Amino acid sequence: MKRRSLTRRLVGILVATAVICELQASPQAVRPFESDGGFVVQNAIDEALLAALEKEGIEPANLCSDEVFFRRVHLDLIGTLPEPRDLRRFLRDRNPDKRALLIDALMEREEFADYWTLKWGDLLRIKAEFPINLWPNAVQAYHRWVRTAIKENMPYDRFARELLTSSGSNFKVPQVNFYRAIQGQEPSTIAEAAALTFMGVRLASLSEEHRAGMATLFSRIAFKKTAEWKEEIVYLQPSAGDSEAVVFPDGTRVSIKPGDDPRTIFARWLIRDHNEWFALSIVNRIWSWLLGRGIIHQADDIRPDNPAVLPEVLALLEKELVDADFDLRHIFRLILNSRTYQQSAIPNSPNPEAEKFFACYPVRPLGAEVLIDALCWISGTRESYSSPIPEPFTFIPETNRTITLSDGSISSQFLEMFGRPARDTGFESERNREPTDAQRLHLLNSSHVQTKLERSWRIRAILKSTKGKRAPMIRQVYLLILTRRPTETELAAAEEYFRGSGFNQRQCAADLVWALINSKEFLYRH
Repeated sequence: MKRRSLTRRLVGILVATAVICELQASPQAVRPFESDGGFVVQNAIDEALLAALEKEGIEPANLCSDEVFFRRVHLDLIGTLPEPRDLRRFLRDRNPDKRALLIDALMEREEFADYWTLKWGDLLRIKAEFPINLWPNAVQAYHRWVRTAIKENMPYDRFARELLTSSGSNFKVPQVNFYRAIQGQEPSTIAEAAALTFMGVRLASLSEEHRAGMATLFSRIAFKKTAEWKEEIVYLQPSAGDSEAVVFPDGTRVSIKPGDDPRTIFARWLIRDHNEWFALSIVNRIWSWLLGRGIIHQADDIRPDNPAVLPEVLALLEKELVDADFDLRHIFRLILNSRTYQQSAIPNSPNPEAEKFFACYPVRPLGAEVLIDALCWISGTRESYSSPIPEPFTFIPETNRTITLSDGSISSQFLEMFGRPARDTGFESERNREPTDAQRLHLLNSSHVQTKLERSWRIRAILKSTKGKRAPMIRQVYLLILTRRPTETELAAAEEYFRGSGFNQRQCAADLVWALINSKEFLYRH
């Protein structure tokens, strides 16, 4: 009890500094979270943002420090904490383009494909069990296809067209699982999924005529089983009737003849330079994924009465995507290299709408998969995932990270507690980002976390390399967990605890680690 009480006291001491810094609103740079200098425009995104902020009377935040940027971009691009040695190298680098070079390097890493396949897996409902029922063979095929598309930077127009127009076995033609991974085979249900995924539109927000037209476009999709266990064929069933008139959501009218594939007609209408939904919806999603909320919020609720807060920025990104032949990495680079993305999380303006207008980087919790991987990385431990249902038995090697999980059905108590989505609907809101008391208690008191810390080879290596010297050891622990060195105040607080606790160096180090992983600075993107 004495040790737990002291640990909680240490949590309070060490977390206080970070919380105070995050709440402080000051034009002066707050060390070690910010760099000096005002808002310096880097690209057209910044120009449009600055004009909007001046109109609202909102001052943008300071530039984030190199340490903050290094951690932030690793988490946002590859869902992975950076190695301390890589941070040291980055801080020594005097190349003025080092941030841009880092962004490019991270997009070439395997974890980039892993992490963004996870994101798309949520949107595309990649899940073996009820209510999606893809089954493991189809899940593996679908996940592999999505990951390959991301790794090879498949143009987004081709990506969408293949998902919308493919036919064949869901084991051999992975793209047809877009239709299989829908709760229902009715044309209206399929239309809802297509509108949500590729237009960012909820079908209920459209007029009755447009809803009917969308349903007609998917009315000839048929499904049939094969002799192979759980295999299913998705195919086009030609109409034997007359031509059908369809009105698209923008008012365009077409006639679908009996031998036509309506999916191809829909894709042709959707994937064109001036469609008001296709390019706009995906750049809005990417902005939301990188900056916490969409320019149109929610990112999957685009409608006339839900306007964009920065319409000029959204129009710019939409045009950039079309001009770049639907290269999504081009949009990543534009956003990540902007001064807008690289702002501090500490607002300079007292205006309560500063975050709404992206006048600072939005603080938000790590996703469940990223958090458990971070805890495993710090502790040098692993997590086990398996699923005996449905057949065949699914076993995930412990060497695989959580962000590589292909099947939304395979979960754990930790993942569910920390908000992992069920992948039943494809809505962004399925991922619960609200912190709970259960999460706090688990991190503070669970044997799950404590055992990981006690087994950490990384902490043992730090203790061995610092040879009993407290200050170097504390600095290395901070670099490992928070991707920065401690402030003088934090260093003094930790050394005071080490001197007065009565515990040995290893116990004190474990307590320090425990304190830091329970800090908002560790648990949140900032």
